[in-house]
Amino acid sequence: MKQRINLLIAFSVVALLVLTAVQCYLVKTAYDYKVAEFHAQIKNEIAQITNNYSDIDSVLVAKKEALYKELSEKYIQGKNSKNDIKKGILANEYHDLLTQKIQRKFERDLPYFKIDFAIVLNKFILYKNEKKADTIFSEKPFIQNKLYGNLASLNHAFLVRNYVGTTNGTFENQDYNLLTEDSMYVSVIDWEMIILRRMIFILILSLFSIATLISLFIIAIKALIKQKKVSDVKTDFINNITHELKTPLATLGISTKILQQKNIRENDENFNSIVSTISRQNNRLQNLIDQVMANSLEENELELQKEKIQTEDFLLSIVSDFKITFPKIDIKTDFQTQKTILALDKFHLTTAFLNVLENAVKYGSNKITVKTRIVENQLSISFEDDGIGIAKNKQSFLFEKFYRVEQGNLHNTKGLGLGLYYVDQIVKAHQGSIAVISDLGKGAVFTIMFKV
Repeated sequence: MKQRINLLIAFSVVALLVLTAVQCYLVKTAYDYKVAEFHAQIKNEIAQITNNYSDIDSVLVAKKEALYKELSEKYIQGKNSKNDIKKGILANEYHDLLTQKIQRKFERDLPYFKIDFAIVLNKFILYKNEKKADTIFSEKPFIQNKLYGNLASLNHAFLVRNYVGTTNGTFENQDYNLLTEDSMYVSVIDWEMIILRRMIFILILSLFSIATLISLFIIAIKALIKQKKVSDVKTDFINNITHELKTPLATLGISTKILQQKNIRENDENFNSIVSTISRQNNRLQNLIDQVMANSLEENELELQKEKIQTEDFLLSIVSDFKITFPKIDIKTDFQTQKTILALDKFHLTTAFLNVLENAVKYGSNKITVKTRIVENQLSISFEDDGIGIAKNKQSFLFEKFYRVEQGNLHNTKGLGLGLYYVDQIVKAHQGSIAVISDLGKGAVFTIMFKV
């Protein structure tokens, strides 16, 4: 049974991890889709507000083309090297002004997004004739090749569009063509939060699904553990009830065989002794059966026969009966109340209180004190003993059906584990409460509270 449960738990953990991983993968896929969708939206909106630099400032565009022609012609003359052309392009005088104009256009036409951008130079190719091309500059996009913009890095930016420009010119009766390629990269401030807001429904649904899976897993594991515990308790109960029944049954069997002897039947004293033994063992069997039957009821199924009684006198009568049964136990009373009248079921409560007292004796008590006092309009009845005590981790199970406190892996005391369960059911049926305070090796205090 234990091995099955462990295997089932292991399988459930693996299944939960797989389902969680699948859920995370689906969320990641949805996130990637939303990112791509967002990038496409930004690209489309930027494409709608600007096609090239000419619609931003035609004068600046003219200056830019003039600079490119000047640098190209100097290169043709041999006055500039390729590196000089690159430096001349990147150190243009209209960098700041064009950056401001483009930024203002974004702020005006895309007010819902805060955009940083960079336009970087990728290619600068000079064609001196149709067959011969002189690649002056051709590199992958780097932020160091930024022409305009306020981006400091391309790490979190994405490509919006490429600008390809061509310029025709004639220098010293020689025609040439110039091809340039610029790339615009943009970065939307707080773009992660924008995408997360768009995914809020998916995220909530995913978190709910994962939380549901985990909750069901926990509930299932608890149910398995509880089922195992119930199974163990039932097995323990069967073993104990079998042990309890063996003694009277064995005694009855031996007594019956003895009665078959002629000399026993002819001796009245021996005959009466054997009959008394049979009667006692029969009563013991009946009590065991009655205990099991009585404790199969829940507190809401008990039919109480309540009557108004003086609680202190009722407790004194129980203590007196207990002294007769256990004359060696030092039992005392400490009543701080007088003539407290409550409506109680004497029959059931007598059994319940005696169960608490007998339980104390069973677990090593030699001294017991029964106390009463009023606490917040409730009558408190305490049973204090000097027994072996109860470990903290065992106390929450004391009032469960069939549960008995173990010492190590052994039950050193006989019983069915029904006594304190019965007490708890009777007290609850009276709308009362029961609690225990104990430390291992320092005795225990059981406190029962009834509304006055």
